[in-house]
Amino acid sequence: MFPKPDKPGADMETPSCGAANGVLPACAPLATPNVPFQQMGAKPYDHSEALENGTLFPGLNLPFHLKVKAANVPMTPLAELQALEFVLVELGLYLDTHQDDAQAMELYRQYAALEKEGRARYEAKYGPLTQSATAQSKTWDWVCDPWPWNLREGGDK
Repeated sequence: MFPKPDKPGADMETPSCGAANGVLPACAPLATPNVPFQQMGAKPYDHSEALENGTLFPGLNLPFHLKVKAANVPMTPLAELQALEFVLVELGLYLDTHQDDAQAMELYRQYAALEKEGRARYEAKYGPLTQSATAQSKTWDWVCDPWPWNLREGGDK
């Protein structure tokens, strides 16, 4: 049965589920999700496919109705870097549960090297992507225009 209503005369069947309760109210039961587990040895997507599908692992590719098609996203230098960083996050999460997967660890090392090279090339051409990256500069150029997201489609200033 639901807890007593806060206001006299309120409907006894309507629970009080206000945000001020501070604890999970009885009227908000927990859900039990079913999530597939990554299998060791499965061939992952390449980095642009991973970003398009929202996962590096084809076995975890569950249909999503708002999915963005990679063909609709221009592969600019910034988008390429974002795809590489996405794969590093995905592989890191996988390695959290599959520490003994030597193939995944080697793939992580390879993508980390690609991301490092890509970031260096990008920042040499367009400037720092983060405040901490400006520490490598002679001046504080973090706030110099244009910001990475203001660049034209081809990635040029």
